[in-house]
Amino acid sequence: MRIPSNVAWTGETLEIISRGDAFRGLLLARRCNHCHGEEGFSAVPGFPNLAGEDRLSFWKQMQDFRSGKRTSPVMQSIAEGFSARDAADLAAYFAMLPTASDALDKRSFPQAMTDPSHASMAIRLIVFGDGPRGIPPCQSCHGPVSYVHGAPPLATQNGDYLEQQLEHFSNGSRANDINVRMRSIARQLTAEEKAAVSEYYGAGLGPGVTSR
Repeated sequence: MRIPSNVAWTGETLEIISRGDAFRGLLLARRCNHCHGEEGFSAVPGFPNLAGEDRLSFWKQMQDFRSGKRTSPVMQSIAEGFSARDAADLAAYFAMLPTASDALDKRSFPQAMTDPSHASMAIRLIVFGDGPRGIPPCQSCHGPVSYVHGAPPLATQNGDYLEQQLEHFSNGSRANDINVRMRSIARQLTAEEKAAVSEYYGAGLGPGVTSR
């Protein structure tokens, strides 16, 4: 059986991440700015925003790229050049970046939903999930109700990127989810549901979803 990730949430791992130096991360982030934006918000909807990213989630993804557990020709080559300490410093830097809009940045987020009628479908899945299909609420791992180690917050993430990742989890081309959690969920979602949830978060509506 393929091991999805070499990362284990041990006391040692958490200590490495907690020691991240945000100033040093700022200097290292110059290699990230072209795709992810100088302030952590990408101008390209298909690239992820990193501003406000959870430290544990960011660090895990960097280690997964380094080990090949998460595949990307671009990110694997970049991650290989960063040590575990470098990744912790970058994580500290991106975690401290504000997510409020800045008139000087070139972010593509938020984007209007292409189909506003999808909002109710997205809210249902984000808040309640779908018990009969074994789909938990998105917010039970990605916030704001609860957060799970290594699960990124989605409130300010680009919709196109989220939809791509759901498709990758669904078809198995991304398989670095511990306990096969995201692959199991994504395979249960229809194409319309994937688009609805992705667009909802990408429109900046995620933070307002707690209960209905």
